[in-house]
Amino acid sequence: MHSERQYQRDRGIGRAPTHHDVSTLSWSDLRLSVPNTRNGESIISFVECVLVELTHADVGAEYVSSNVWGMKWTQFIAVDDVGETFQKRHHDERLGWHEQMISRQDVREELVNRLSRLFSLATNQSHNAPVDEPDTFAVKACHQLQCEMRQK
Repeated sequence: MHSERQYQRDRGIGRAPTHHDVSTLSWSDLRLSVPNTRNGESIISFVECVLVELTHADVGAEYVSSNVWGMKWTQFIAVDDVGETFQKRHHDERLGWHEQMISRQDVREELVNRLSRLFSLATNQSHNAPVDEPDTFAVKACHQLQCEMRQK
């Protein structure tokens, strides 16, 4: 029969947290390019996983699109403990940063719409010079997003 102390040690309770490599964190593989081969149900499931991570970890979601006139970044970060309010940050190289508060439902709808696109925003333009890079989406640690925000 285990003592309470043995039980806690077996479960890892009371231990100091260990440093994890980013590649081993649950959110580290939440990335996708647009266009992609996922069906609608898979996109919805993927977005739900993203929303859970945004609510429970110190991470944000970032959608990046490049085109002939520059890059565009859209970031989503939960701002409350229950994950019902999010900060949406949008950066356009021509216009700079714009921030607003939006609901979880709005984040869900926007991500499902963006990730379900059949074409990258980069290829959906009328300019002569196409952009070959697909749009990308990734969940990143908040400190990475803030560093990137200062660089843009």
